[in-house]
This record gives sequence, structure tokens and C-alpha cells, in this order.
Amino acid sequence: MIALPPDSSWQGRLELVYEKKGDSTQILRAFNQAPLKVQRPFYPEGKHICHTVSLHTAGGIVGGDRLVQSFQLNPKSRVLITTAAAAKIYGSKEKQANQIITARVEEQAFLEWLPQSTIVFNGAMYCQKMRVELADRAGFFGWEILRFGRSARGEKFVRGEWRSHLEIWRDKKLLWCDRQWLPGCEETYTHPHSLGGYPVVGHLIWFGGLDIEKAILPVNQLRTNNQGKGEAGVTKMQENGLLCRYRGTSVTEVKNWFIQTWQFYRQADFGEKAIAPRVWL
Repeated sequence: MIALPPDSSWQGRLELVYEKKGDSTQILRAFNQAPLKVQRPFYPEGKHICHTVSLHTAGGIVGGDRLVQSFQLNPKSRVLITTAAAAKIYGSKEKQANQIITARVEEQAFLEWLPQSTIVFNGAMYCQKMRVELADRAGFFGWEILRFGRSARGEKFVRGEWRSHLEIWRDKKLLWCDRQWLPGCEETYTHPHSLGGYPVVGHLIWFGGLDIEKAILPVNQLRTNNQGKGEAGVTKMQENGLLCRYRGTSVTEVKNWFIQTWQFYRQADFGEKAIAPRVWL
């Protein structure tokens, strides 16, 4: 358990342990501390896949908030975790908001981390750290979609900062490490090696059982089919991993590409038709 400092505005916590019992994946143990909460499990795809919807009951993250989420998937369990709505990171004059997410995925278990998009308001000070630990035959499929500034209102992310630190490990071997820092300023927003004037970015990561060589061409084709004015790319990684990145103007555009990629992998890796969580509708 990670200790939180006593001066944070919210000291939210969500801890979930999943267990495969017979043909069903169930929540074995759950603990939550406001403003984090979890809905009852859903099984739209059958009892073998537990859909979990997490809630942030305060409506948004502000400076000084520190949120911790911890997930343990015991052997052979399969879990899809999403959020009830888009996350909002509000502006802050000086305090940083922090979120720490850890996931341990045991043998033959599979985690799908598919949160809805995050809106980073101008002036936000935010840092998210996520660490995923995979057993030898465990799998992970996850994404993150961000909009910097409320661009529909003409707002740009020119003040504040956003930090992200993602690590994926397998048996104490680092598979992927992605550290990003985006200071809010006009140069960052417009520079071609940063946002390039695009307010929306996203990444998708997949470590599974399917030979990634067989996935690159179909995923690239899905990217082409969904390509609008944005930029995107697909990269093969070590240990049979796949990375997709997007930079553009439309959350809908990147989300459609990511969902179709998720549906493709489900069919290719598991021989199943994926059913989207109803909170996405």
C-alpha cells in the first residue's frame, strides 16, 4: 500500500483484486476511498470477462489531489476496466495533482485498461504514473486519449504542465518505458516536435499472444480508414508488443481507431467478438 501525504485535497484510493472462479472472473476484494468508487461488475460478454467501471465522484481532479488505483489480476482472470465519463484536470495556480496506477497481472490473466478520454484544462498541473507488471504468459491492452485545453472554446494549453510516466514489465524485465513532460506554453503547443498545433493525442499499447507481425498491416489499414486531419503511426515493439500513437484534432477520430484495433485484437487473439461497455454509448 502506497502512503499518501496528509496535506492532499483528496486522498482517493481504489484497490481491486480479481479471481477466476470456475468460468467466472469475479472481484475477490474491493476497497475504495472517496472520491474514487467502483460500480458493480458487468458481464456483457459472458462471465469470463469482468467489466469494471470506475467513478470519480468529485467530478474532476484539482491541484493537490492524490489518487491511487491498484489492480491485482489472479491467474486466468480477464478484466476490462474503463471510466464512467471523461476525466477533467482543472487548472491550478501552484499545486500539482497526482495519480498513481499499478496493476499486477498473473499467469494467463489479461487486463484491458480502456479509460475514456482526459481533458487537461489550461493551467492544470498534473502528473500520472502507471506501472503494469505482467507474468510470463499474461497480457495487456491499454490506451490513453488526451485533449489539451478546451479547444471547442478556443482554449489552448499554454500554462501549467502535464507529466506522464508509464512502465510495463514482464518478470522483472522492462518491456516499455514512456516518460513525457509537456510544459504549458505557446511554443510547446505549436512546435512540430510537440503538439504541433494539435490539441488531441493518444497512445495504444498491446502485449498479447498474437504474433504482432500479423497485426501491423490490419492495424495500419484501420488507421488509414479513420485518418482525418490528424497524424498517426504504428510501431512493433520487443516481446511481441504493438504501439500506436495519434496526434490530431478529434477525440472521436482516435477513439474510433483504437476501438476498432481493440475489436480486431479480440478476434485475432481470442477468437471473440468484442462488446463495448455501455458507458461508451
